[in-house]
Amino acid sequence: MKRLVIVGGGYGGLKILQDMLEGGLPKDVHITMVDRNPYHSLKTEFYAIAAGTKADREVRIDFPEHDQVDYVFGEVMEINIQNQQVVVREHTDPVPYDDLVIGLGCEDNYHGIQGASEYTQSVQTFKKARKAGFEVGNLNAHGKVAVVGAGLSGIEVASEIRESRPDLNIRLLDRGETVLRPFDPKIQEYVEDWFKRNDVEVIHHANVEYVERDGVCNNGICFVNDVTIWTAGVRPNKLVRDLPFEKDPQEKIIINDYYQVPEQPNVYIVGDCASSNYSPSGQLAGQQGEHIASILLALYNGKEPDKPKEIKLKGSLGSLGKSDGFGNMMQKPVTGLLPRLAKSGVLWLHKRH
Repeated sequence: MKRLVIVGGGYGGLKILQDMLEGGLPKDVHITMVDRNPYHSLKTEFYAIAAGTKADREVRIDFPEHDQVDYVFGEVMEINIQNQQVVVREHTDPVPYDDLVIGLGCEDNYHGIQGASEYTQSVQTFKKARKAGFEVGNLNAHGKVAVVGAGLSGIEVASEIRESRPDLNIRLLDRGETVLRPFDPKIQEYVEDWFKRNDVEVIHHANVEYVERDGVCNNGICFVNDVTIWTAGVRPNKLVRDLPFEKDPQEKIIINDYYQVPEQPNVYIVGDCASSNYSPSGQLAGQQGEHIASILLALYNGKEPDKPKEIKLKGSLGSLGKSDGFGNMMQKPVTGLLPRLAKSGVLWLHKRH
């Protein structure tokens, strides 16, 4: 029996599992999925958990059931490459593998800023997003919220909290001259205007020096606030950073054309942990997962796998509350209700599949 272990049931890991089950998994292959949660988490919707606008059940999906699939739920403590085992907290026996897929995702990058890890909330895991939602939801009237980072996550968190709690004072700290730097200027201007119209203060050229329990110090000025949410960058999971493989400047593992680690070809990397020319996203991880599933199915059926096709992303979508949004659709910048509906449609399709 060949043992395939998928560590991480995110967008990439789940896509691999689904495609292999639907593509004719040979009877002599057994798959073990390892994840901290007993469900697939829709990470792109964690901002709504932090804002209190969606219930937990709306942003999670049950893993598929199959005779050739087992699940191990718990925190991964170690990936032992030498012994080909995965060690999971509260599980006595390690999980052995013949082939391994690593899709552990990313975590917050605090850039060495004092107090950031101790005194800020996060939307990088389901548990942390819940805690952020608890803190925001329990604020008294006219409480103060600071969101550090004006990329896609920061924009969605700040706008969703504004829609959820019109009474709160919300401040968004942006390191650059404008929000959403990778996006088209039309989108940047639209989002900036949305924040002005909805009374969200945006501070550009921010340089957070340190964070305290009740405030953020930026460019020599300390802002008092009740909750600080960190969305100012990510890095691969620490377990991945500690693996003895070659990495790129972003600490992601360098892979070959078949998503394998060159020095360990029975190890595959998917999603935020894999070196790529593209920014991390659920869409990217899903396409990578589709390619890896095809490669593994070919190998398990005794065939030479085809070289994966070039990644082709369909664009990015973001929300500004429940009825407004932005995005690149068909290589054109689009704002307003249409991209918001498109994002809801993508989510619906993902959950349905």
